Amino acid sequence: MPRTLIRKDPSNFKTLPLFVEASPDGLSYQSLGQPLNFQQMLERRRPVEVADSSRFSIELANLGVSVRLTLRLHGRDYWLLVRQRRPDRGDTVLKLISGYVPAHELNLPLLTAIQEVAEECLLESADGWLSGRFADTWLPTPYQGALRYRESSHFRLSPLSGAARPVQCGNLTLLERPRAYVHLPTASLQLVYDLSLELPRDARQLSLFHVDECLEDGRLVARLERRRPDIYLLALQRGVPSGGLFTLRKGELLPASTRGVWLSESFAEQDGWLVRDERIRWKDWLQRYGVKTPQRRALASA
Repeated sequence: MPRTLIRKDPSNFKTLPLFVEASPDGLSYQSLGQPLNFQQMLERRRPVEVADSSRFSIELANLGVSVRLTLRLHGRDYWLLVRQRRPDRGDTVLKLISGYVPAHELNLPLLTAIQEVAEECLLESADGWLSGRFADTWLPTPYQGALRYRESSHFRLSPLSGAARPVQCGNLTLLERPRAYVHLPTASLQLVYDLSLELPRDARQLSLFHVDECLEDGRLVARLERRRPDIYLLALQRGVPSGGLFTLRKGELLPASTRGVWLSESFAEQDGWLVRDERIRWKDWLQRYGVKTPQRRALASA
C-alpha cells in the first residue's frame, strides 16, 4: 500500500515568466512581469514558434531544471531515469529528475536541481535512508517526518563536464554550464545539469525509489510506492547508452522491460537552442547511438 510522505499547499509556489535572448554564442534569461502561481504558470505553457533556432528573443512561461544523474555501481555507470505520468500531455514517459524553478531561485537554478534530487530520488540502504551532500551544501531531507534518514552516512553529488555554450541569468554566468534548450510545445526554458552520484562505501542492499507529487483535492501529495519503484538505471558503455534498463532492489539489478517505452523531450533532437518534440520513442533514441541489439541480449552483456 502506498505510504503518504508529505502534503503541501500548491499556492505556496510562485515563479516568474522569462524573457530569453539567444545567439550562436550563448543564451541569457531574466525574469519578466509579475509572479505566477502554479495554475497561472500552466496556463502560459502553450506552444510558441521561433523562426531562427540559433538567434532569437522570446517571452516564455517558466524556467525548469533537470539533472542527468550518473551513478557508478559494481564498476558500471548508469543514468537515473524516473517514470512520470503527465496528465496535461496525456502520456507517460521516462525522464530525468526535474522540476520547476521558483521565483526566488531563478538566479541559482542549481539549488533547485539538487533539491529535486532530494525530493524525487530516494536511496534506501539496509541501515536506513540516505541523505545527500553537494560540495559544502547538505541536501534537504524533505520526508524527515516519515522516513528515518541515516546520520552517519550520506551520498555525494558532484558536477561533471558542462556544456560548451554559456548560459546567463541577467549578467551572471551560470558556472556549472548546464545544457539549455527552449521547449517550444510548452514555452519553457529548460536547464540540464550533468551530475554524478557517489554512494557511501558502507551502503548495503541499496534500493532506489522515485517519489513524485500529484495534486489531490487541492493539495500536493507525495507517496512512496514500494511495489512500483518508478526509478530506472540506464546502462552506459563508455559513456553512451548500451540498451539495458534496470531497477535496483536490495542491491540487485533487475531487468526492466522497454516495450512501449517513451522518453521525455530532453532526449529528443535539439536544433540550435530549440527542442520541438514532446517525447521520443525508446528504440528511435537508441538508434542514434547505433544500438540495435534486442533488450534481452543487451541485458546479458550489461
